Amino acid sequence: MTLKTRLMGAVAGLAVLAGASAASADEITVGYFLEWPMPFEYAKVMGTYDEEMGVTVNWVSFDTGTAMSAAMASGDVQLSVSQGVPPFVVATSAGQDLQILDVAVSYSDNDNCVVRADLEIDKMSAGELAGKKVAVPLGTAAHYGFLKQMSHFGVDLGSLEVVDMAPPDGAAAIAQGAVDMACGWGGSLRRMKEHGNVLLTGAEKEELGILVFDVTSGPAGWVAENSDLVAKFLKVTGDANAMWNSGEHKAEMLPVIAKDAGMDMEATEATISTFIFPPVADQLGPKWLGGGAQTFMKGVADVFVEAGSIDAALDSYDNAVNSAPLQAASDM
Repeated sequence: MTLKTRLMGAVAGLAVLAGASAASADEITVGYFLEWPMPFEYAKVMGTYDEEMGVTVNWVSFDTGTAMSAAMASGDVQLSVSQGVPPFVVATSAGQDLQILDVAVSYSDNDNCVVRADLEIDKMSAGELAGKKVAVPLGTAAHYGFLKQMSHFGVDLGSLEVVDMAPPDGAAAIAQGAVDMACGWGGSLRRMKEHGNVLLTGAEKEELGILVFDVTSGPAGWVAENSDLVAKFLKVTGDANAMWNSGEHKAEMLPVIAKDAGMDMEATEATISTFIFPPVADQLGPKWLGGGAQTFMKGVADVFVEAGSIDAALDSYDNAVNSAPLQAASDM
């Protein structure tokens, strides 16, 4: 099975299912990641979303952003927090009518690929990766970063045995010596680093144009029908981010976030310290939803097409961004 076949298999049928919706008027379901600590989890635990939105918010965890896309396509999930841009691009390129609603987090140092330590391969000898076995969660931010890094180092993708693995599985595989390199994020990335080294730092990746950020996303039809509810959701998220960014509530928020993320305090602090939560005003500016995100998505899609991972890119991803609910949230 080719890499493209496996990736497209993950999004097969999304366009057909995209119109489905299973939310009732008094409850919604929101997807998120475990071992991915963020300020919204404080509001989640405190019941702030339910209180401010006037509905019951059910939360379900996922391993990858591609799984989030499938759940939104089926109508099982109405919103996804911290979906990676690449899986979002894969879904929209395949015809799923999703929209980006905000910038959840930027984290260039918390998404990477790790080479097994005993291989002694670093950025100066990356060409030695040819012929190696790599665990990559296809269609994710880690997948995009992997493709860009291999292109930068001149490693022929055809020479690699690429295995589709969610980050927790990739971390276990590199620990067992079953793969030579594994890509992932969060707690899985920390575990991978116990057995190897990264090729490029976050800053070095950014110099190559490998931006790494996640978004809050939702099906366009559902968002249009529930724009006020979406705005309230984004308002609670923005308030939680502002509370964290102030630096005055760390002692109060960190233990709650850690427990909800399924992590210990030390790991939570190590992870969240590498995250940037852009203020709402910045998100609405040109770097993000005012044009930057749309341009970046087109770049991601073109890289995936060139790598043979998806069949085609959209001409433009402007319609995949809906900043109206976030603007409404900023005025609340």
